[in-house]
Amino acid sequence: MSQVALNYLNATKGLKSWFCTLDHKRIGIMYLICIAVAFGLGGFFALALRLELISPKEILFTAKQYNQLFTLHGAVMVFLFIVPSIPASLGNFLLPLQLGAKDVAFPRLNLTSWYVYVFGALFCVYSMVAGAVDTGWTFYTPYSIDSATSVISMTLGAFILGFSSILTGVNFIVTIHKMRAPGLTWFRLPLMVWALYATSIIQVLATPVLAITLLLLVLERTMGIGIFNPALGGDPVLFQHFFWFYSHPAVYIMILPAMGIMSELVTTFCRKDIFGYKMIAFSSLAIAIISFLVWGHHLFVSGQSDYAAMIFSLLTYLVAIPSAVKVFNWVATMYRGSIQIKAPFLYFLGFMFLFCIGGFTGVMLGALSLDVHLHDTYFVVAHFHYVMMGGTVMAFIGGLHYWWPKMFGRMYNETLALIAWAFVMLGFNMVFFTQFILGSKGMPRRYYSYLDQFQPLHAFSTVGSWVLAVGFILMAFYLIDSLLNGKKAPSNPWGAMTLEWQTQSPPITENFLETPVVTHGPYDFGMEKQS
Repeated sequence: MSQVALNYLNATKGLKSWFCTLDHKRIGIMYLICIAVAFGLGGFFALALRLELISPKEILFTAKQYNQLFTLHGAVMVFLFIVPSIPASLGNFLLPLQLGAKDVAFPRLNLTSWYVYVFGALFCVYSMVAGAVDTGWTFYTPYSIDSATSVISMTLGAFILGFSSILTGVNFIVTIHKMRAPGLTWFRLPLMVWALYATSIIQVLATPVLAITLLLLVLERTMGIGIFNPALGGDPVLFQHFFWFYSHPAVYIMILPAMGIMSELVTTFCRKDIFGYKMIAFSSLAIAIISFLVWGHHLFVSGQSDYAAMIFSLLTYLVAIPSAVKVFNWVATMYRGSIQIKAPFLYFLGFMFLFCIGGFTGVMLGALSLDVHLHDTYFVVAHFHYVMMGGTVMAFIGGLHYWWPKMFGRMYNETLALIAWAFVMLGFNMVFFTQFILGSKGMPRRYYSYLDQFQPLHAFSTVGSWVLAVGFILMAFYLIDSLLNGKKAPSNPWGAMTLEWQTQSPPITENFLETPVVTHGPYDFGMEKQS
């Protein structure tokens, strides 16, 4: 009888060994399970929303219940899924492996961050059953001060989740500075590590602003302090400034790790060194810096000064430049590459197509005159989803497929993966490209009822949500099936060059039998030819 090789999954057994683990890989898997549950819950709310909107008349929900649904969809997807999705799950699993380290710098802090995430999530779940919040996921004042729903518990949940984000960011920054393998200089780091580094800087610097803002909102509701409430001498627009000072950098907490994944996929499946390595690395830092300066483009119609609006409009154009650098370099990397069409690479192509649409429409919304017309319409909803779901979620799924064999030591069904990708791409564009048209025609977002002339487009968008759901259900099926029946994965099924592929699949608890020594760049496929 053959002996099963020891790895991080079977080295110790029992729930206690997981809940008390200090292994970054197990913590990453626990995060992955939590965010998968959050994604399923947020997706269910989205399907319920789209079903209600198939007709301008009431179908399943009252107007108040509809407000609660879209608030829960947004809050769950943003705070419980998209913000922690790549850094906390894939980032936790991969960062020490890509650095040639045994673990993160502070393993106990890493486990603490997961428990803080779960604690914050429980607050959010409690608020769902104790009179679900109906303010929208941005919690705009003054309505969030007056609403009779569970605003306090939901905002406290988001407040607690912020600490998880900060702890993860601090841990990653120290790990990248102090835990690199011998020979792994800054310009030999995988671009995924550069992306996580830039993300961590934003997490540490921006998240406290949201925490303080939400705490002030709770104090205003409980103690009647006049900060945001105009009836008490407060300023509701001040809340918007505070909220977006965090939330626009938070967009890059979501998208920067996605860009890191894209750099890994394009090199591996094109069998080429990345084009313009230093430009991509520095563009991640540039995005992190500029992201703190553009929050005011969310307030073009709030009454801020014309001069401030012009400056924020210019900065919005500026932040598109480092993103465009990445896209150009990925396309240049593909040029004359030996391209392998596998499921992860299809998600790279999907990301490129959808993120470019999201980016172009973002520049459109940065134009003052156009934003006045499109503000608070479905055009903004479509733009946001093309960036967040078409960008972050596509990259997350692509990265999950890419590193799945490394994480679990099993290969998934490639044919089913290609079919699921087709459903996801078709369904996504049916849902959200339609909403660009709705928004340009003047359909306001968040409306429970609407004019009959919008009904065919809403119905088409709803049918698209069903197609999209089929793709995700199929994906869940073949990934779970691979754990039970999948073919055993080799150490390096894709022929990649970065350090995580130089250990067994799944990795041992210590990651490497001996500390690797790095002698070349992370994507030097010329080394492969020499050997």
